[in-house]
Amino acid sequence: MMRDRSNRLTCFPQLVITLLWILALSFTASADSHQKIFRFNISPNGYPPYLIVEQEQPSGIIWDVVSSIGQRLGYDVIPKKVPRKRVDQMLLDNALDGTPRAREWTPNPDRFLFTDPIVSIEEVFFVRKESDLEYRSPQDLYEKTVVTHLGYHYPELQAHFDAGNIQRFDVSRHREMFTFVLHGDRFDAAVADRLVGQWILKKEGLQDRFRSTGQGINKFGFRIMLRKDSQDFADAFNAELQAIRENGALETILAKYR
Repeated sequence: MMRDRSNRLTCFPQLVITLLWILALSFTASADSHQKIFRFNISPNGYPPYLIVEQEQPSGIIWDVVSSIGQRLGYDVIPKKVPRKRVDQMLLDNALDGTPRAREWTPNPDRFLFTDPIVSIEEVFFVRKESDLEYRSPQDLYEKTVVTHLGYHYPELQAHFDAGNIQRFDVSRHREMFTFVLHGDRFDAAVADRLVGQWILKKEGLQDRFRSTGQGINKFGFRIMLRKDSQDFADAFNAELQAIRENGALETILAKYR
């Protein structure tokens, strides 16, 4: 009788430990099941320096901002490589939570919700350092040849291209635009997004060979496009974005890619 009681007393602490272990596992599983996830499109090819997908871990201005703010808000940001033609519908179908986008690039933008701008997409002209070309209006480009990206549209310049007042020369890659301007005597300027151009020149070691014009042909806010039901997330994101803008953290991110 004493032996049975002794065995029960010996087993009791082990039973308590086992029960506590099961409860801990159950709590962990429950916490994981309620973890906040933000499925963010980075596109299959990225958009350097805004989104860089060449390595296993994404990087770039937009990724760094979204992942940092997501962490502050308690989200695990999951990158998704979604082709451009599928993105809008996947957002509407609740298969994605967000994608980088300018409102002006979006058909029927009222179907979606947009955050405040993270940075500006600004198309400017890159010229050789010694060039005296300044841009204030399309007339400043008359009788000049501008290197452009194949398939891109430039509404402010199109009528002048059509009339033959400005010559357009298309290339298929952004890097080639700078090569032609640098080494071709008949090419006067390349038109590109300011941050994209700065990124390419940094990668190629050509910062001291080019300058960009102060004024460009358009300027759009680059934002995060969300579903209409994401107002709470948008409000929280905007508040954190304003905070990192004011404390210098956003500028630190931008400086990495210039």
